[in-house]
Amino acid sequence: MPKILVVDDEKSIVELIRFNLAKEKWDIEIALDGRTAIELAKQILPDVIILDIMLPEIDGLEVCRRLKANEKTEAIPIIMLSAKGEELDRILGLEIGADDYMVKPFSPRELIARIKARLRIKYQVKEQVPEDIKEIKVGQLIINPQKFEVSLNGVKKILTLKEFELLKLLAANRGRVFTREFLLNSVWGYDYLEETRTVDVHVRHLRQKIEEDPDNPKLIETVRGVGYRFRDV
Repeated sequence: MPKILVVDDEKSIVELIRFNLAKEKWDIEIALDGRTAIELAKQILPDVIILDIMLPEIDGLEVCRRLKANEKTEAIPIIMLSAKGEELDRILGLEIGADDYMVKPFSPRELIARIKARLRIKYQVKEQVPEDIKEIKVGQLIINPQKFEVSLNGVKKILTLKEFELLKLLAANRGRVFTREFLLNSVWGYDYLEETRTVDVHVRHLRQKIEEDPDNPKLIETVRGVGYRFRDV
């Protein structure tokens, strides 16, 4: 039974989410502040975390940052909730590691759909790399799918789970152009067209970590009007 951790200090929101998620027969845990959320997440290791930004003790952005920086909890998908709908808030949440972002008021049905998407693609992407591949090597860039490790010029690079999945998918299909919509659906598991900014944010992060000059990328190329491809070098 999937375990969902709901983090919000608004009891009406908590009850709304609890009522709708209970229909799916999911195991639901509740935290009303950021400090409790962090401790509970480490203790129960939920399958998905629903995380509000405005929280007492520690705000949701800091909770997200700490969980994604912890080896024990970094792979847990986080869906952020906030009354703030400005693009800057959305981008900030994604940049610190959130997997998805919804603005209040939200549709419970859409929230459930996004949770199901997270559950479907947890630790995997639709376009799989063959399981027997021990590593993907492109020049001095080495990707180890089995160990979730990436190194460049012998130096280990620290990537988030989604950054790793995105890089693995692109590098395993060098030369192939992927649309933002395809990448969004394959790595994040949903196809809301307005969310393709998520892909751009993660590509930018990857370039900062693996490109010699992120402003003039040589590995992950932008195909204008289409999407991205990993250069076939």
